[in-house]
Amino acid sequence: MGHFPSDMFLHANSAFQFSGLLWRFSPAEAFTLGWSPGYLIGASWLLFAAYWFVTAFGAKAPAKVERATERVGHTILMVIGFMLLRYAAPQSLNWLNHRFLPDVRWIYWLGAYLTFAGVMFAIWARRSIGKEWSATVQIKQDHRLIRSGPYARIRHPIYTGILWALAGTTLTIGEYRALLGWAVIAVGFVQKAKKEESFLAEQFGPAFREHHRQTGFFLPRL
Repeated sequence: MGHFPSDMFLHANSAFQFSGLLWRFSPAEAFTLGWSPGYLIGASWLLFAAYWFVTAFGAKAPAKVERATERVGHTILMVIGFMLLRYAAPQSLNWLNHRFLPDVRWIYWLGAYLTFAGVMFAIWARRSIGKEWSATVQIKQDHRLIRSGPYARIRHPIYTGILWALAGTTLTIGEYRALLGWAVIAVGFVQKAKKEESFLAEQFGPAFREHHRQTGFFLPRL
């Protein structure tokens, strides 16, 4: 993958698109420069994009990488999900543009704060994994199994944070297409996470099996 993975640019580009997305779908206050749900969500995704871009430079070189054909499935799901969140559905699927939530102020603010909290959680997880991070599924040279920070309770906390933030964004949009987009992205993350676990199980054997028993997939084990 090197230090400039194509998937990293996809993640960063998608995050920057979210800033425009929220100016479009937030309440009227979002079109001003004052404090608003749209401003908070746009700033949250810009922070996400900037942090991911800068920290990608410090990742270790890979020792084993999934084949391009293996990543097609979850990559396509991500793209479809982001498109559903970013753009209105065509007229033939206009029901997807209908609202599933009432158009009220407190829901916009709830979505904004959830987005910010999810982005911050994802950044915490990204900081915890450090140089072992990769946009694609791979094993690094001298790879270490990270079990500190959020990884002490959750095996894939970056995805947890992103899905958490996207849930907030979905609430702010309030349309069925956003709800569907979130679900499609979640399926893509599940597929990718399972592939990552197969790599980690092969690399770390009993150590990863113990980690698996003690942690949850996207949420802490009860």
